[in-house]
Amino acid sequence: MLSPRRREALAAQIETLAIGYSYIEISPAEIDRVVLTGKRLHRLNLLEAQAMAKAIEALKPNLAYVDASDVKPERFRQQIKNLLTFNAEIVSEHKADQKYPAVSAASILAKVRRDHRIKQLHEKHGDLGTGYPNDPKTLKFLKTLITRDPLPDYVRKSWKTVKRLTQEAKQRRRPTYI
Repeated sequence: MLSPRRREALAAQIETLAIGYSYIEISPAEIDRVVLTGKRLHRLNLLEAQAMAKAIEALKPNLAYVDASDVKPERFRQQIKNLLTFNAEIVSEHKADQKYPAVSAASILAKVRRDHRIKQLHEKHGDLGTGYPNDPKTLKFLKTLITRDPLPDYVRKSWKTVKRLTQEAKQRRRPTYI
């Protein structure tokens, strides 16, 4: 909802004012491992719950607000709670970033961190767009990568967009018989 410039300015303020913050990054390879070995959503939600639990463990709050990635916020809350080594109250809700300032701040920090990671990829590999599936630059960049085997580590192979582009590329390479 914020421009990159506004996020950057707010992130600097948040880092200065926050009692603490923690970044937990999940690699494309780890997401692929989880998504490709079972029930996609259930496993991906658990991976996100594990990441949330690591961040909460690092900060040790009495109360933590989280944006629920599970359709059942209570289940997501319980998954996080089960992973903690200390007792903390967990408030798990959808759109928590719009309801709670702490979650809004965390969302801004996460987005700025993602923007920096994308910038690093730009510096190394050229303009790959935003990394979102609706970005024409990202789609064009991915189409150039699809012919590589294996795909680079920074590409999430389980991403629906990558799967679709891979399938389309395979269909184009098949010979047509009449």
